[in-house]
Amino acid sequence: MTTPQRVDGRTARSERTRNAIVDAHLRLIAEGDLRPTADRIAKLAGVSLRALWSHFADMEALMAASGQRVLEQRDASYRPIGPDRPLDERIASFCDQRARLLEEIGPAARASALKEPFSSALQRYRRLHVARVRDELTSTFPDEIGADETLLNALTAISLWPTWSTWREAMDLPVEAARAALARGVNALLSPE
Repeated sequence: MTTPQRVDGRTARSERTRNAIVDAHLRLIAEGDLRPTADRIAKLAGVSLRALWSHFADMEALMAASGQRVLEQRDASYRPIGPDRPLDERIASFCDQRARLLEEIGPAARASALKEPFSSALQRYRRLHVARVRDELTSTFPDEIGADETLLNALTAISLWPTWSTWREAMDLPVEAARAALARGVNALLSPE
């Protein structure tokens, strides 16, 4: 009878260690260390390098786990916007939410951009983020988008991290100015001609 409890205890301890490693990885990234080493991650997590490598076969596996965590956090932070609200309210709510979500994922997105060309896991998570944005758009603006794939593609492009990063980093816009640029673009694309 005590063996299942010991296994459960080991499983719980293993899960705590795994979570501590992912937490440390994401914390280092959030603090600006976009390429944290295994040594720095293990030290912050309070585990040995051996423990880190026993939970993750390589950095790709750790990046995949961190990517999953970022996606879960994004999903938990997302709030649906009712399609029955007036268009101007939906645009404002959509842009407010996108600005908030993009700021939340910013550090992880910056770190991912460095390794994504070489990481199938990060490429997969980028596609999942794109799919989430497309779903947000079609559920928030179903009548306006309809079956217009070109409109959906244009709205998706201005609502994603690369555009936000251009506004925030390359153009040095504050959050509110970047949000206003997003709102202007979404409004222009969705407003009747």
